[in-house]
This record gives sequence, structure tokens and C-alpha cells, in this order.
Amino acid sequence: MTEDIRVVFVSIPREEASPFARALVEERLAACVNIVPRMESFYRWEGKVLSDSEALLIVKTTKSRFDALRAYITERHPYDLPEIVALPVSEGLPDYLAWVTDQTE
Repeated sequence: MTEDIRVVFVSIPREEASPFARALVEERLAACVNIVPRMESFYRWEGKVLSDSEALLIVKTTKSRFDALRAYITERHPYDLPEIVALPVSEGLPDYLAWVTDQTE
């Protein structure tokens, strides 16, 4: 069961974090989304080093829903190149992992 669960990191402007997280759950693309409300990101973009205040979405989903999640984020995210980084879950509470799967079907 763990091989099917993914934790996905998505950075987003802080003011857009809550509505975006809610939409991911409502669309059953995620079972749960945690919001880390304040982080400072430094990055290189178009030859310049920039920084922004952002929020981090921690999205719990499944491998089978990841392509749809990625498409949704790519289409609706305000950035030209959104951060979408998925990590496989190697261990977890079986009941929680089953819940993630159930909520994203």
C-alpha cells in the first residue's frame, strides 16, 4: 500500500494557498493538504536571483492521481513554472494510508 502514496510539495503565493488547497481536496486530487503559511524562497529566474514570500502546500495523494494533480496544478497555478515535487511514501500508518487512497478515488 505505501508504494501508491505520494507526498507532493507545491510552493504558491500565500494569499492563494487556502483556496488552492481546498480545490485540490474538493476535486479528490488530494486527501489532505497542509499549508506551511510562511516561507521565504530564493531562486534564480531569467538570469536574476530573486526572492518571494510564499506558502508551502504539502499534498497527500496517490500515484494513480498524480498525473491529474500535476495537470490541475500546471493549468491553474499562478506561476509559469510551478514547483511540483512528489516523494514516494516508504512507511506509514496503514489506516492513514488506506484513508488517503479512499479519499482520492
